[in-house]
Amino acid sequence: MSTEPTKIILSEDEMPRQWYNIQADLPTPMPPPVGLDGTPIGPDALAQVFPMNLIEQEVSTERWIDIPDEVLGILKLWRPSPLYRARRLEAALGTPAKIYYKNEGVSPAGSHKPNTAVAQAWYNREFGIKYLTTETGAGQWGSALAMSCKLIGIECKVFMVRISFDQKPFRKIMMKTWGAECYPSPSMETAIGRKMLEEDPDTPGSLAIAISEAIEQAVERDDTRYALGSVLNHVMLHQTIIGLEARKQFEKIGRYPDIVIGCAGGGSNFAGISFPFICDKIHGKEVKVIATEPEACPTLTRGPYVYDSGDVAKMTPLLPMHSLGHRFIPPAIHAGGLRYHGMAPLVSHVKRIGLIEATALPQTECYEAALLFAHTEGFIPAPETSHAIAQTIREAKQAKEEGKEKVILMNWSGHGLMDLQGYDAYMSGKISDYALPEEMLQRSLASLEGHPEPPGL
Repeated sequence: MSTEPTKIILSEDEMPRQWYNIQADLPTPMPPPVGLDGTPIGPDALAQVFPMNLIEQEVSTERWIDIPDEVLGILKLWRPSPLYRARRLEAALGTPAKIYYKNEGVSPAGSHKPNTAVAQAWYNREFGIKYLTTETGAGQWGSALAMSCKLIGIECKVFMVRISFDQKPFRKIMMKTWGAECYPSPSMETAIGRKMLEEDPDTPGSLAIAISEAIEQAVERDDTRYALGSVLNHVMLHQTIIGLEARKQFEKIGRYPDIVIGCAGGGSNFAGISFPFICDKIHGKEVKVIATEPEACPTLTRGPYVYDSGDVAKMTPLLPMHSLGHRFIPPAIHAGGLRYHGMAPLVSHVKRIGLIEATALPQTECYEAALLFAHTEGFIPAPETSHAIAQTIREAKQAKEEGKEKVILMNWSGHGLMDLQGYDAYMSGKISDYALPEEMLQRSLASLEGHPEPPGL
């Protein structure tokens, strides 16, 4: 019988006191954000949307950035999060692989999202901001920011992608419970929302539309700013506490992962688990890093590396990223948090320079994997998380075929207790696979016409 614990726990004293900034170690610098004319923009161009203290983090190339004491104090409500050994899943698969998962579902909001939501709310309050606007897809980010704003003491308004607003009613109730306002997007609250509803009254919405609505309202008032739950550099930074903890936890048991896996929509939980290990890879360590996404929204696997806007109204600068086009309105898949048209510039960049791999999976395989996980490990995963589980199972099966005892680390990015309608639909045979048609992709990519091209490597 193994003496290795099922849960590898860190004490609060062992919690990381700094975030890791991968920009300090990139072998090739990332291209800068630009305006529509292709000219690189400076920090001042973002000042209407974000507070300057977060903009400083966005452009920083310092390797380590201190976590403020008050932020640490709130994070200690659930951090450090446990690292689990998935022995029962291993046994069910008959694999020699050792599977570990970092459980980010232990946060009050049930996902990894509060790691940056608390920090963003704190930096905004310190800058004198009274109100934050944001968007949310599946509702994990919206509920995380609602909770964080309440704990920090500022107000929160959320535009929730309409299909998820309808599919996930308990998410919006969570937001309201934490004192936030929540609107289906597109809404009648904004000019861009009214325009999109006029064009298509039955639109399921998209994160790009919801972002435009949130930014439109943020720039109208001096005491209001916008908060984003993924994509931007400072969000990736705040999430690295996940991987930093995991690295310490592996040190406790004398192991190191051969493979690191995270699901990828905008990139935040994937960056959180992987960037500290990619740092090791840059400095010579052998580790395979995989981002996995839905076939219905294959940003990293089929989207070109381009300059594109983060929102449909092009209110954001053009960012260098893998994108399906800012006008992309994805199908109503149940993994609502993975329906974003673009991938974080930092995640896109590490893919471009060969530090990570990417896969796109059908949603029925992901639900099947999620059920196996629930049947063996007990926890019911979020539909987004199920993509990481499905990829982990693929890798574990390959290890079995090869007869290799690989160590696999997966980010279990959140629980699925607010997503049970999706499970019900799957178990009732109402969910089928959907690979994005090429003609739809090409129509969406036409919105990139006239955008400058990122420089070559």
